[in-house]
Formats: sequence, structure tokens, C-alpha cells
Amino acid sequence: MADVMTDGLGAELEDESRICCRCLVEGRVQGVYFRSAAREQALRLGVAGYARNLPDGRVEVLACGTPAAVAQLRDWLCSGPPMARVSAVTCESREYRPWSVFSTN
Repeated sequence: MADVMTDGLGAELEDESRICCRCLVEGRVQGVYFRSAAREQALRLGVAGYARNLPDGRVEVLACGTPAAVAQLRDWLCSGPPMARVSAVTCESREYRPWSVFSTN
């Protein structure tokens, strides 16, 4: 399991306001069902946004929802689906924008 580096978005937040968080996931994360599995987790948690492959082999995830739900998805990103081998997850906050779905484009 990889470590999560954040800019202060801690899982201990109890505020029910909405936040967005952009995470870059490194390792063996393409071609292993990572984006689809991330979408399943996000939908289960009520998180909207997207997961997409980047040309450099990383996966970019934008997660928007309650702080607790976004933190749970961030935690999941550290391991991902069974075939993935996550080596690092780097996250930063983004201005909140309402998203209605979680897509894998």
C-alpha cells in the first residue's frame, strides 16, 4: 500500500461541506481495471468526478463529495484493484465544482 501525501485534507474532517481533491496515482495502474474499479468505489461512496489515464502511465482522479467520502476514496486509491501495484498517490485540493457523475474517460 502506498503512502498518501496531501495538502491538508485529513480523514479526520467531519464537516459535511463538499470538497474536490485531485489525485495522481503512480505504479502499475493502467491496464489493470483501475479506472473502472475507482468508479465503482466512488459510486459506492457517493463521490463524483473522474478517473483518466495519463500519457506518462499515471492515473488522474478527481473526487468531489463530502470530506469523509473523498478521504475514503483517497485511502482506496493507495491499493486500488487486485491487479494494480500502487507506488505513490499525491493529492491536492481543488475548488469545489458540482459533478453529477463519476466518469472514466
